Formats: sequence, C-alpha cells, structure tokens
Amino acid sequence: MPSTPRPGRPRGSLRGSPLFRLRFGFLLIAMVLSVFGARLVQLQGIDPKAYAEMAAAEGMVEVSLPAQRGSILDRNGEPLARSVDGLMVAADPKLTADQAPELAKFLANRLEVDYFTILPRLREEGSRFEYIARRVPSTRATAVVEEAESLGFSGLETRRDPMRDYPADDVAANLVGFVGTDDPLAGFERTFDAMLAGTDGSERYQVGGGNRIPLGENTTVEPVDGQHLQTTIDLDLQFYAQRVLRQTVEDAGAASGLAVVMDTQTGEVLSVADHPTFDASNPLVSRKEDLGSRALSDVYEPGSVAKVLTVAGLLDAGKVTPRTRIVVPPELRRDGRVINDWFPHDRIRLTLAGVVAKSSNIGTVRAADEFDRGELRRYLTRFGVGETTDIGVRGESAGILPDPSIWSRLIQDRVAFGQSLSVNAVQMTAAVNTIANDGVRVDPSVISGSATTDDGVLVGTDTATTRRVVSTKAARQTARMMELVTDPEEGTAPAAAVPGYRVAGKTGTAQRVGADCGCYDGTFTVSFAGFAPADDPRFTIYVVVQDPKVDGGGGSIAGPAFSRIMRYALQRYAVPPTGAKAPALPVEW
Repeated sequence: MPSTPRPGRPRGSLRGSPLFRLRFGFLLIAMVLSVFGARLVQLQGIDPKAYAEMAAAEGMVEVSLPAQRGSILDRNGEPLARSVDGLMVAADPKLTADQAPELAKFLANRLEVDYFTILPRLREEGSRFEYIARRVPSTRATAVVEEAESLGFSGLETRRDPMRDYPADDVAANLVGFVGTDDPLAGFERTFDAMLAGTDGSERYQVGGGNRIPLGENTTVEPVDGQHLQTTIDLDLQFYAQRVLRQTVEDAGAASGLAVVMDTQTGEVLSVADHPTFDASNPLVSRKEDLGSRALSDVYEPGSVAKVLTVAGLLDAGKVTPRTRIVVPPELRRDGRVINDWFPHDRIRLTLAGVVAKSSNIGTVRAADEFDRGELRRYLTRFGVGETTDIGVRGESAGILPDPSIWSRLIQDRVAFGQSLSVNAVQMTAAVNTIANDGVRVDPSVISGSATTDDGVLVGTDTATTRRVVSTKAARQTARMMELVTDPEEGTAPAAAVPGYRVAGKTGTAQRVGADCGCYDGTFTVSFAGFAPADDPRFTIYVVVQDPKVDGGGGSIAGPAFSRIMRYALQRYAVPPTGAKAPALPVEW
C-alpha cells in the first residue's frame, strides 16, 4: 500500500537545518554591528561637536554652591565685616544665545557688568550654566531677572550667593580691608582668607529638554562655611579715636595721622586709627595709599618720644638716677656737628628728670655718654625697635635701627634723642607700653585667641610672649619723670593731661625724610605717647601727626588728641582715679 505524505514541512526544506540557522544568525549579527559601527563613525568622526552639544543639553549640569564667609568681629562680638544674603545672576546659554547681543546690553546697564565679558558667556556652546554677576543684593538681582522676562528675554536665573557687608563703614577699615568680586583684596580679609572663606560646595544634576529631570541623577556636596575672626578692637573706642584723629589732622592742616590704644597689661590693641582712611563698603573711590594701615606700614623718626627708652636703659644699667645733675650748654659740638635744643637757652643746670620734662636733646646726649659702646642699641632692640610686631597685618614695616657695624658716637647721639632710627606706630606704642608695664614688654595683639595668616604664621593673644627689658624700679622711675611732661609749670605738654588722673607721657617732634630727595625736607612728625593712670597704668596711647601746617609740637598738636582719647577710654572701662599724688622731683639744681 503506498504511503501517504505527512502534512507539515515540504520534503527537503532547509529551515530546520542547524547549519542554516547558524549562517542566518551570523548574518543578523553582522548587520547589527555594521549599524553600530556606522553610528560610532558618525559620532566620533563626522559630527562630534553637534552630538556633544546634544549630550550637554540632555546631560549633566554642575554648579558651585558658595560657602558663607566668616564674620570679622570686634572684641565684644560686634561685626566689623559680615556676610548677608545676596544672589548671583546666571544664564543658560542654550536659551540666551539667540538673544545674546540685546541681552548683554540690557544686563550691562542694569548690573554694571562689562558687555564684552558677558557676551561670550551668553553664547557659550555646550554650557547650561554661566555666571553673569556675583554677590548682587537680593532685591536688585530679582528685579533684574523679572524685568528681563517681561521684555521677552529667557534663560536667566538667580542663585544664593552671600555678599560682604561692612556695617561700620570706615571704622577699622584700615585693618579689616575688603573683598573684590572674586577675591579678598586687602586687610584681614586677605591675610586670613583661608580661615574666613570656608569651602564651596557643588551641585550636579541631570537635565533633559532644557529642564531639570526630577528623578534624574542629583548629587550635592554642601558648602562648609568659613570661621569667624575675632579681633581685640573695641568698635566704639575705634570710632571715637578715628573721629578725634580726623579733627586733629584737619585742624592742623596735616598730611595724615594715626592713633594707637593698647591695654597696658595684656598688649591687646583696642584701636588703630588712621586718617585719611576709606569706607570698606566702597573702597575703590579712595586713594590707593589710604587703603592700608599707616600705623604699621609707614615708618618715621619718632623724635623725643624715644628719649624715654634711652633714659629707662640708663636707669636700668645703674648709670644715672632721676636726680643726676647735668649741665646743658646752649649748644653741643660733636665730631664737627652741632646739636641744639628745640628751645633757645643759656647754660642751664637740669636734673635727669628736668631733661625729660624739658625734652632737652643736649641733656639726653650727655646722659647717654654713660653708655658703653653698643649698649643703647641693645636696649632698643629689647624694646622691640627695628623688629616687626607680627600682629597679623600685611605690609608691616620693621623700621630701621642702625647696624652695629656702623654704630658710632655720632649715631648714638642722634639715636638717643630719637633721630637716625625709624619706627612704626604700633612698634613704638609697644615700646612705651613696656615702661607702663613695669619694664616687661608684652607682644601687641590685634587678634583675639589665635589665627593663622596666609603666610602660615600663628598670631593672636594666645601666642603673645613677654620679656623683661628693664627693671621694675627703672620703669617706675622713668614713669615718674614722664609725669612731669604734663605738669602745667614744668612740662612741655600740659594739654595732654586728663583731669582727675595722673598721666605719664612724652612729646615728640622730628624732622621728616622726604621720599623724593632722601633728605630732611623741612616737614615734621609731631607726636605724644603716654599712659594712665600713671601709678597704676591701664592704657597706653600714642598719637602721631605727619606734616602739620600750624605752629606747635607734639604737646600742643598731638597732646590734646591724646587727652580726649585717654579720657574716653578710662571712662568707657570705668577706670577710677588712683587718688594718689605724684611725689615731687627736682627739675633743676
């Protein structure tokens, strides 16, 4: 019986053949790989830029999250500089490129940014985020973006961006400094930038179709805000000292002035006033030379204020006593040079106390003859003359103390009464304060606690050191002689007295060296340094006025300013008068 064919595949079909299936699979794989290869060639070789831009548009955006800058505070926690709410204005170039010229013009007018700087940012290819303006007041930034949108511009946004505020304006600006758009430019803002700045954070997120993808990749690194910097400055005392100093400089028609207030026992600097100074909120309208602290950067010959250092060294060495008798001729000839006093006189007979009270150059030189060679220089070095104070203010000058290799009798004569050497004001304040502090020099400090400068130097009250310079007896004898300076009958500075208090002080008048000629140019530095209460010192104050145009010396020009600032400081800190009377000392013999 013939067989009946089975339904299904036709006899002899290859579809079920393993060989056929294998060949078909290889062919399919080859076709797929060809497609991928062609696509790869297109992406990497033919039009990579276009596809990179598409990837950016549909990819990731990374932006900085600014840290909040630490505040700079006075000794009582009052802000001298602080961060307040601000906004940055940013652009999405994908949305702003087509309108870039018109938008750049609009933003340049509203935000005071440079047209040619922001124009390429508005057109930046492949970017979704570009800064336009930093640290803009919140209300202003918001208003600008809203106005832009009302005019048909798109692609602008605002983000948090803390901005710097100086609530005290010019008070202590010479120390605090200021910041620019991107960097700190002066003062503590620059010196302690690493401490104040903190660390910016970042945010990275995914966008698609020009918008943030809610459930897309999102990574945030939070910013670390900066640390606060506390100073030893007393905001109210600083304000008062600056106003007194400004009036003093203006009344004298002087070029500049400065005033330093120091706590006698701790060395903490309560005020460093400069005039002219600047407004930290708007610094660039001021002259460049007014943007720092003259009290630390400028050096000058201190004049007769330095006599008290000479006298203290003589007393400590046992060479003299306050009653040592000195014959003072009308003039003194030394090595072909003539030394004169500031006042004309015949041959007079002064005690050492009288030499200090009358501020006699000749008497000081004759007393200093008792020093061995180089002995005066060694004392001055121990007082801190010729060395920076390293209190943490950029640009501090060390001053000049003649080198031992050139130290001669003529140099010693001039140095003894305050010429042929130079100092900065804080350095000199610390030297005079050594006498107020019973002969122990304490490092001046303007930072409370400790902080590290941008040069890696640790400064502040926690790091201050002390050293004995002269004996307690020598310091107290010097202080007693300095009280005669403010005596209304015997002294050169009765205007520096503070009613109700015993005041020890010393006037200074010195020729100034001109910057152009390198010689004495006919101008003068006048000053007054002192402390009170003289028998239990609380504050040391030094006032300096450069190139006054009115007649008078340190007693009549700087002395009254000293008196006003000292009176305010004593009252502010409730320092009572001691009630004691100064013992009498003979001036002549």
